[in-house]
Amino acid sequence: YGLVTQCRLGHAFMGEYYQRHVPSEDVACPCGKHLQTRDHILLDCERYDKHRYHFAALRPEFNGTHALLNTRKGISALAKFIQSSGAFTKTGEPLPLDP
Repeated sequence: YGLVTQCRLGHAFMGEYYQRHVPSEDVACPCGKHLQTRDHILLDCERYDKHRYHFAALRPEFNGTHALLNTRKGISALAKFIQSSGAFTKTGEPLPLDP
């Protein structure tokens, strides 16, 4: 759950963080958006479209990032999304499954 915590706090591998803390890093999203933000990754970036099915369990109360970041169901869905997509990691590659 380390990456989940980093995501929730905004201290993750993303342009929004780099802009504030590591200005030498590129802040653009690989998809072409000029600033890669947490909301962009979670809600809009086409790179992660196929992984957003994890958020389906939050319907009908899904209201963007609030439910993902502040409810047990949302945090669980967020963890699954990060695991399968590699979002918020330095490489952007899916994480290996625990044995």
